[in-house]
Amino acid sequence: MRFRHPSAQAFPTLLATHHIAPRLLHGQLTPAALVRVVLDPIVAIGALLLSAAAFGTPFDGRYLILIVLVFALTFPGTAPDSVSPSGVAREILANWTFIIGLLLLLGWTTQTLDAFDQRAMLAWMLLTPVALYGAHRLVPALLPRLLAARSLQRTAVIAGANEIGRRLAARLQATAFSGVRFEGYFDDRSPERRSKVSPVELLGTLNGLAHYARTHHVDLIYITLPLVSRPRILNLLDALRDTTASIYFAPDIFLSDLIQARMDAVGDVPVLAVCETPFYGVNGLVKRVSDILLASVILVLIAPLMAAIAVGVKWSSPGPCLFKQRRYGLDGREIVIYKFRTMTVLEDGAEIRQAVRDDPRVTPFGAFLRSYSLDELPQFINVLQGRMSVVGPRPHAVAHNEMYRKLIKGYMIRHKVKPGITGWAQVNGLRGETTSLDKMAARIEHDLAYLRNWSLRLDLEILVKTIIVVLTKQNAY
Repeated sequence: MRFRHPSAQAFPTLLATHHIAPRLLHGQLTPAALVRVVLDPIVAIGALLLSAAAFGTPFDGRYLILIVLVFALTFPGTAPDSVSPSGVAREILANWTFIIGLLLLLGWTTQTLDAFDQRAMLAWMLLTPVALYGAHRLVPALLPRLLAARSLQRTAVIAGANEIGRRLAARLQATAFSGVRFEGYFDDRSPERRSKVSPVELLGTLNGLAHYARTHHVDLIYITLPLVSRPRILNLLDALRDTTASIYFAPDIFLSDLIQARMDAVGDVPVLAVCETPFYGVNGLVKRVSDILLASVILVLIAPLMAAIAVGVKWSSPGPCLFKQRRYGLDGREIVIYKFRTMTVLEDGAEIRQAVRDDPRVTPFGAFLRSYSLDELPQFINVLQGRMSVVGPRPHAVAHNEMYRKLIKGYMIRHKVKPGITGWAQVNGLRGETTSLDKMAARIEHDLAYLRNWSLRLDLEILVKTIIVVLTKQNAY
């Protein structure tokens, strides 16, 4: 799993050719993209077959099922975000540890761990990350040469040697799996204004771009000129009509931070979404179905525990078992969420003081519930009601929302999805009290990162990490 930290200079999703989720390059499955997609599954399954053969383990239905599971967990493969050897190793080891953890959990729950040769399994678990590291170091080095030899790479040029053009060029050059070879820039500005671009990389002026594209069989042309250059852009587009190159427009609007950027159309008018929910279209259905299934199963399993907690709350101090509090939900609409009462007060006014360590308002039984997040269990009912998701940004009290939306830029964007019982911020050390504005800002950054990079696999990873965080009682009080 690759997760990128948000940045004020985040690059647009539609132009990032090595994003978290494996993508088709501009709608086409290029040979390089195909290699990236199948590399991890092939290496992992190959290591499994090799380990089984090394110990003379007969290949039967058990191993066929394991191969199917491994394929499902590793396909489609992705290239590590890091470029350093140690960074690549850390990413691969983290991903493989997560996959092995899921397989061991599945084997334990189905009581099938003893069905496999323990020696072969141990060898496979140790061999695979080593093989993956070697593959991810070797293949990117060899792939450009192989593709160039077979004329399988597509060539790209950039119109505009400005900041966004240089960033795009760096991205293309650093990503072997993009299947694109960057040839150079076309720019009309003086040498002083494009001093950061090597003379070798400058192929000519904008007037010569169309001729170059025709004579050199350019496949991709990226226009990175600023929006104020509208006349030049229109003239350039008119000249490029006589070429077969695919043309992409990356104006300076993309220096802003985008959330789920995508192209759409209103009638025959093309529009660009710069801030959109990740649960658009079929993704929304997938998310809702997964929420209903998870919440239903969990509620059935924890029903006896919830009954016992309700009795404990009632006996520990006077007051109701459940505490209802107003929060902001999807699109900033007010919702009511449920929690087991852990305090002697029921605060839901214009000012709410966050719980702190050794808070006198917290009852002894409430402290126990909060230490293991058991007070949050009734929110699975909120999930079935459609007010919340199992995974998403944690909802804040209305009073806190009204305060922080004025202090933190982009705060309300987190409400483009339903709030969650657990979230990316909570499994990354940002659970519990936020004692400073910087801590809340860091939490919001993680919430927005979740919006950019949502996938069912990410939700599953967050759930597994949540169990670890809860059991170790990190920042719980």
